[in-house]
Amino acid sequence: MTLVITPSDFYSLYSPSRCELRLYLKQKGIEPAPPGAFEQVIFQLGQRHEKNHLRTFPEVTDLTGKPAERTSEEIRKGSPVIYQGKINTQMQIDDTMIEVAGIPDFMIKGAQGYVIRDCKLARHATEKDHPEIPRQLQVYGWLFEQTTGNKPARLEVLKGDSTIESMDYAGEDTVLSYLHSLWDIMSLPEEPYSPVGWSKCGSCGYNRYCMTRAEENQDVALVYDLDQGLARRLRDSGVFNIQELLAKYDDNSLAELKRPWGAREQKVGKKAGGILLQAQAMLDKKERILKKPEFPVSKNYVMFDLEGLPPQLDELDKIYLWGMQVFGEKPGGFLYSLAETGIEGDRKGWEDFLEIAGKIFAEYGDIPFVHWHHYEKTKIKTYIDRYGDIGGIADRVLANLVDLLPITRDAVVLPQPSYSLKIVEKHVGFKRTQDEYGGDWSIAKYIEAVETEDGGERRAIMNEIIKYNEEDLKATWEVFEWLRTLAL
Repeated sequence: MTLVITPSDFYSLYSPSRCELRLYLKQKGIEPAPPGAFEQVIFQLGQRHEKNHLRTFPEVTDLTGKPAERTSEEIRKGSPVIYQGKINTQMQIDDTMIEVAGIPDFMIKGAQGYVIRDCKLARHATEKDHPEIPRQLQVYGWLFEQTTGNKPARLEVLKGDSTIESMDYAGEDTVLSYLHSLWDIMSLPEEPYSPVGWSKCGSCGYNRYCMTRAEENQDVALVYDLDQGLARRLRDSGVFNIQELLAKYDDNSLAELKRPWGAREQKVGKKAGGILLQAQAMLDKKERILKKPEFPVSKNYVMFDLEGLPPQLDELDKIYLWGMQVFGEKPGGFLYSLAETGIEGDRKGWEDFLEIAGKIFAEYGDIPFVHWHHYEKTKIKTYIDRYGDIGGIADRVLANLVDLLPITRDAVVLPQPSYSLKIVEKHVGFKRTQDEYGGDWSIAKYIEAVETEDGGERRAIMNEIIKYNEEDLKATWEVFEWLRTLAL
């Protein structure tokens, strides 16, 4: 039986993060969960990006679904632009015959030969940022060379910002090393160990498959702040679960343990105590209070949350909803600024936010703006640089920002694998009214709203997003209130 390796296997290995297990499971035919709303939107936007580029060529030979022989024929004829042409070859690794097959988006005839070009939504296409992209293109280059006997003139990526990034074809030795690295994982006799991680595994189709087993086994990788390198080093030393970690190590011995850290090794150091406290809380299934949380004194507090598009989906790196609500002795209603499409809509959304924040300051004085993690602070600075700060309101918001995440981390150890708001709010008992929610869900719904031509449907979708943001604010307040009840 001939096995198949495709350049897209690099995506299984590296996207959304490097995971040998994901590639192995795919090779074994274990199906991932169906893509969620966000993944479907990403796919649709990628398809549109590619089709828009296709329309820029006056003459194209479309080989979608055609056999590799047709591609070879069109290359021999010197067709100006070949779209979705299949190229393949066979190679042997040990005693196994392997077919390597790929379908680059475009092969474009130039003065020096054919240029191979692929369309990607990513804004960066380097080995450091997205190794799957250059490796996929290098395999296309090698397949082209194997098919035609000629090297490609160059390899190109049409990125999400519509700029083209070029790279030289690295040659057969480099590509074979890439293919061997895939095969070394795909041909393993048993599953490789890949530590789970809340961020690492978040959007992976095998998330539930791996997380369920990790929870059942109390895998050490579930412990917050215990990094991937440390999880592997502990496993190498015979420590597989949380109970074994606590039995084998104390603060001093764990602090001295070295684990991989980039290209070198580094001691666990000062993180050791926190890791073991976290592990004990998870084993006991009970939070551990470290100290009374420290909040700025105020009769009222603004809960503050933003919804934004990541840069690969919008050239502005845009905030589409600025949400605020005052809680405390003199509570207020839910307030928000919604950005319409385009640059002017983005500017108007920012200016409306400043107006709302200015009215809050006028009524309450220098009131704390409470948020979760650093996203809000980062984006306010971005928008000050982009559009300026009318009346100094944004600087005043910055001066009054209170990040609730580090306050929570300093005050209490939770028996949870993550300190994301969605996890912490459930721990304190907050219940949402929506069945579907989350940052990725909000992004997908916003794009759906922008693209629909049905005004009624657009309003209904936006109301869902607005409700989600409002409940984010209520969740933040409930966590805030819960923290204020903590006593040693």
